[in-house]
Amino acid sequence: MIYIKTKNEIDCIKESCRIVAETLQLIKSNVQPGITTLELDRIAEDYIRSNDAIPAFKGYSQSGLPGFPGSICASVDDVVVHGIPGNRKLEVGEILSVDVGVLKNKFFGDAALTVAVGEISKEKQNLLEVTEESLHLAIQQAKSGNRVHDISFAVQDYIEKNGFSVVKDLCGHGVGKFLHEEPSIPNFGKKGTGAKLKNGMTLAIEPMVNSGGYRVKTGEDGWTVSTQDGSSSAHFEHTILLNNNHPEILTVC
Repeated sequence: MIYIKTKNEIDCIKESCRIVAETLQLIKSNVQPGITTLELDRIAEDYIRSNDAIPAFKGYSQSGLPGFPGSICASVDDVVVHGIPGNRKLEVGEILSVDVGVLKNKFFGDAALTVAVGEISKEKQNLLEVTEESLHLAIQQAKSGNRVHDISFAVQDYIEKNGFSVVKDLCGHGVGKFLHEEPSIPNFGKKGTGAKLKNGMTLAIEPMVNSGGYRVKTGEDGWTVSTQDGSSSAHFEHTILLNNNHPEILTVC
């Protein structure tokens, strides 16, 4: 079921998204060589709870897995998504993808970004720039009357023209009343297909892009998803609202 949100529901989602955006910027400002992803996780959780909100990922479970142990997903280099925060220190030249979800007043917000740890290679910098630009191109397609796969095609077309690959095993999603709602929003697809987009939808659009092949693998912990070939991966995500036939980005400060 695809939910069309009311004005009151949208106001609650906007509040959760505000906290998500501020948390991501706080984490970004603290990323530096030598810090651990567990330290970043604690910074995020403290800030979220200081806003009378709940880290949406902490304890989240799917497919019978144990609850996710972190408040953020912290994914380094070849880890695509769902990296578990730990005591390993970040090193110069790495990239870190951070995914944050917030629950407040029974409604969710969700967003992600990828940041450089110190100076990074030109290839990694290009990967970050292309992935983020693909997100903005995809968002432009999120308007009433278009189809879900218009969003998908925009990501795939731009990414593949730039020599990278989209992850096909993972996708974006509706968000708001639940952390994950219909419709699923893959990062590949045929224009003009998929569910019709309507005003009042809130969507989490999230390109996940590899510098090598598109195939991924899941670690023994059941959560950590990495590139199969060991190549680097980037992840950018915004929660958006279809409003007056135009997309409104909710997860910006």
